[in-house]
Amino acid sequence: MTYKHLFQRALAAAPDRLHFAAHSHHLWPDASWLGHQAAWDDGVRLADHKWGRVMGEILPAAQRHVADELRLPDPSSIVFAGNTHDLLLRIVSARSEHPVRILTSDGEFHSFRRQSQRWLESGRVTLDVIPNGEGFAARFLAAARTGGHDLVFVSQVMFESGAVFSPIAELAELARPDGPWVVIDGYHGFMAIENDLSAVADRIFYVAGGYKYAMAGEGAAFLHCPPGFGARPEITGWYAEFADLEKAPGRIGYAADAMRFMGSTFDPSGLYRFVAVRDMLAAEGITTASVNAHIAPLRARLLEGLSATPLAEATLLNPGGDPRARFLAFRSPSAPAWKAALEAQDIVTDVRGDVLRIGFGLYHDERDVRRLVAALGDLGDA
Repeated sequence: MTYKHLFQRALAAAPDRLHFAAHSHHLWPDASWLGHQAAWDDGVRLADHKWGRVMGEILPAAQRHVADELRLPDPSSIVFAGNTHDLLLRIVSARSEHPVRILTSDGEFHSFRRQSQRWLESGRVTLDVIPNGEGFAARFLAAARTGGHDLVFVSQVMFESGAVFSPIAELAELARPDGPWVVIDGYHGFMAIENDLSAVADRIFYVAGGYKYAMAGEGAAFLHCPPGFGARPEITGWYAEFADLEKAPGRIGYAADAMRFMGSTFDPSGLYRFVAVRDMLAAEGITTASVNAHIAPLRARLLEGLSATPLAEATLLNPGGDPRARFLAFRSPSAPAWKAALEAQDIVTDVRGDVLRIGFGLYHDERDVRRLVAALGDLGDA
């Protein structure tokens, strides 16, 4: 089975390229081009009036798509931003404590790692950092249960290793409106793992976006906000008070729903692309489950072929059963050299330190895996 017909523009743009970095920059399906074009057309056709369509049709459609994917009961719990870093700033700004006491891991993405370290320097936060590795989930839960934290931040899928943090429900049991708040970074889990957050929607924040497996590119980051958590973020934009018609005189007003975390004027083209891609998937009958079913034999075929390649000597960091990340992470001192050697053959993977990551997407088929295995076999002692 192949889905390459849905990606004709991206594949034709670089016909000799073999792209195995869907976990990094997922290739865009043709539907995203149509969505991007629609954003431009609305901008020139409607001009000043385009915001009525954006806020009245496109944004609500995007909210519904996120809610459907995550099994959230209320689409109005979703707010969008240009990137997840903006949303992180607004969450922390809604905590009144100084410093904010944060529990996290040493496997978080750079935006959180860098920002939290800078906040630590300035005294804005304190950090308790739990190292990844054997028994991480149990150790992290035990630390969270000790109390004393205002914010608990952890990735659903670790961006470097692909390790999956499964006990989200157990972590959610600790969450309270006055603290701690539980924030799940779902960037490598959204539309990669079959999520059902219905039972914890009233307890956790969930942040992700369209750049990875949602196939929509930049500008479509989102945050699910549990009701009653963080009523008045300090970092705030004028969109956050649109729905507040009863604010007290002289007091900054906020919407009661997720729009309380909204910023200011934004580029809506990412939302157009996201909605177009999700509409296309629905029309094709493609779900996260069916994408996983398509990818599973390709991943298995790659693993079967590794015995005759140098990667057989690497440590596979995420060999476990489902659920699992949409990429395989191989630790070896040779990882950067392997990545460079593959790049020379127009085969795209990526490296995080000494970890080579090979990621799968809907646009792959068995021919792609055969070519990749052959190229890996030629790496030799690179």
